[in-house]
Amino acid sequence: MAPFSSCPPLFFLFLYFGASLTPINGEPIPSLPTLTPLSFHDAYTQLFGDSNLALRRGGRRVHIALDRRTGAGFASRRLYLHGFFSAAIKLPSDHAAGVVVAFYMSNGDVFEKTHDELDFEFLGNIRGREWRVQTNVYGNGSTSIGREERYSLWFDPTEDFHQYAILWSSSRIIFYIDGIPIREVVRPQAIDGLGQFPSKPMSLYATIWDGSSWATSGGRYKVNYKYAPYVAEFTDLVLRGCATDLTTHQPTCRQADIDMYDTVSLSVEQRLAMDDFREKHMTYGYCYDRLRYTNPPAECSTGREADLFLESGEARGFSDRRRHRYAKRHYRTALDDAF
Repeated sequence: MAPFSSCPPLFFLFLYFGASLTPINGEPIPSLPTLTPLSFHDAYTQLFGDSNLALRRGGRRVHIALDRRTGAGFASRRLYLHGFFSAAIKLPSDHAAGVVVAFYMSNGDVFEKTHDELDFEFLGNIRGREWRVQTNVYGNGSTSIGREERYSLWFDPTEDFHQYAILWSSSRIIFYIDGIPIREVVRPQAIDGLGQFPSKPMSLYATIWDGSSWATSGGRYKVNYKYAPYVAEFTDLVLRGCATDLTTHQPTCRQADIDMYDTVSLSVEQRLAMDDFREKHMTYGYCYDRLRYTNPPAECSTGREADLFLESGEARGFSDRRRHRYAKRHYRTALDDAF
């Protein structure tokens, strides 16, 4: 496999115009119409954070900040049933231990006891250590079963914008980074029988907040507000799904528009790219955590990937790979030995 490469502009070109362009290590997602980014004024509302949310470039770019007073966040005005949702995100630099930036879908404010959720969570770290990315899936209030996966990145997410996207249909969920699929959750009979596949309309959210109790080394390193404000930047905000009625939460689009997302699947080349990413960059998988789940959740299956993980769910040899990577980047600090 060729090395991964950042390619947000290319990713959007083939999404917008249906061109037969191919990102590094993959093939384009089948053309989906009307994927033009929306401004904040067109589709979003502020959740919290007063002056810690700032709009730039006529609302095309959103800055959310964390300081001693508060974090900040915004959400889509509508709920959507299935679709394609993405943003280009640039994360805070410097010492960001304890900081959590989240880009996710949820309906917890509408279905409090049976909520669904699809998460990208970005977990900050001490200076010289990389941000980590975590994905998670909840369905029908299944919060007692965490379905977390964590990954390292092949780029520095604080230096430039990178594209993070979620494709959600009635049959599968695909998480993408810069057009590369990194995780696919198929609606198997096992999880469907438990009613734990996300199936109700959700809003799109973006937040930044203090996760000192857990985000970095299990809470060992807290947010140091000497380095505040921590600013996360969002642009190229795409909402393409079936909006629902604000009162009844029933779809307002044709069934054909909902079914369109079921036509999206991974090609052989995309699946190879995903496997390559997961082998090189996946650092934790809930399916392989035997200390947490003596009996793995019903949707988990053992395959070749399982050989890459310890019984704790952590990737074999990840610490060695991480030290080697940061030696090459000259990122070592006096805190290296703490990890």
